[in-house]
Amino acid sequence: MELFIFLGSLFAFLAIGIPVSLVLVLCAIVLMWHSGFWDAMTIPGSILDGVNNYPLLAIPFFVFAGEIMAAGGLSRRVVLLAQLLIGRIRGGLGYAAIVSSVLFAGLMGSSVGEAAALGGLLLPMMKVQGYNPGRAGAVIASGAILGPIIPPSTNFILLGATISSLSITKLFMIGLFPGIFIGLALMVVWFFIVRQDGYHDTKTFTFKESMQILADAMPAFLMPVLLLGGIRFGFFTPTEGGAFAAIYAIVICMLYYRELSLRELLRVSARAASTTAVVMLIVGTATAVGYFITIASIPDQMTQLFRPLIDKPILLLICINIFLFLIGMVMDLTPNILIFAPVFFPLIQEAGIDPYYFGLLFILNLGIGVITPPVGTILYVVCGIGDIKIAELIKKLIPFILMEIFMLFVLLLFPKISIVPMNWLMGE
Repeated sequence: MELFIFLGSLFAFLAIGIPVSLVLVLCAIVLMWHSGFWDAMTIPGSILDGVNNYPLLAIPFFVFAGEIMAAGGLSRRVVLLAQLLIGRIRGGLGYAAIVSSVLFAGLMGSSVGEAAALGGLLLPMMKVQGYNPGRAGAVIASGAILGPIIPPSTNFILLGATISSLSITKLFMIGLFPGIFIGLALMVVWFFIVRQDGYHDTKTFTFKESMQILADAMPAFLMPVLLLGGIRFGFFTPTEGGAFAAIYAIVICMLYYRELSLRELLRVSARAASTTAVVMLIVGTATAVGYFITIASIPDQMTQLFRPLIDKPILLLICINIFLFLIGMVMDLTPNILIFAPVFFPLIQEAGIDPYYFGLLFILNLGIGVITPPVGTILYVVCGIGDIKIAELIKKLIPFILMEIFMLFVLLLFPKISIVPMNWLMGE
């Protein structure tokens, strides 16, 4: 009963357009009223407890680092590197957009930041080359879901902070190879689209230009290498790695590239603070509703609902992923992690499913949700940047979404694709 009360109130409040953070507070109030446990200080106390979490300190650092890199010229250099690597192939700008998404995911760890940075740079270039606006936007949007998968992912940090038994380092490592595989799968889709739409653009560089591009891009390329290497070999924790990324970005963009002034750094800091405040508000309010979800025994009810499938792990995963896909269509990634991770992780552990493998499927599935209507955040970001009609973008995005869903089920049916590389990277 409590499960249906929670889901009913959640969807009802979302349907009338109430902001997500306020929706979560209202759901907490509904559950508190239903349980008969009325205490006016419980909700604000839970909100404070939710944000008072050391691993969450990594989020503002990585957000800050991402904003600095987007403003300091790194995004342009990443795109040039991608064009150097693959731009000579027919339809090269589209391929370069996908390669840039993979590279930029290793710099920002955020789907929205990645879509905004690459969209602002690539969409005008694609327009000049005669690309269909919806198709150009679809390439950018589909690549943006790699941000939550390829480390350093702020969503994996959030998941590790929500489920304290999970190592954020291992979550980072399990996302690396699947993220690259998905990028390659998107290139396969683009191969057929190039021939269907009739794109012929290519981009070549002289030897001197190539050397200059490599020299310029090397500091950007080194950042994720140094970051992941430092985390993997224990030189710093993921939270300390976030601080390292922020300092590295400041040094490179202000002293090496010299494209970020002190005044612009202050503006970037304000944007990063605003983004962090939104995320942390959702974290706090989701913690409050999570407290009452636990009080109402909703995780136990979900366990009972799926209990007939406990002995059939694959079928259990398929059912959970269908549920997550549907919920991801109507609510953003961050609140979904905070609400449903504590609900499903006890269930999959009881079924004997590897929690890191499930964490990958969990984040990837909800990541696909940010490019699916009606509440796909990335859709509106790309439409706003490229002045694209939402219906046109969704239509052109369908082949990419289908490929990403296909890759989700490939990873679901063949867990060794993700688990074996993670164990290899961790030396296990």
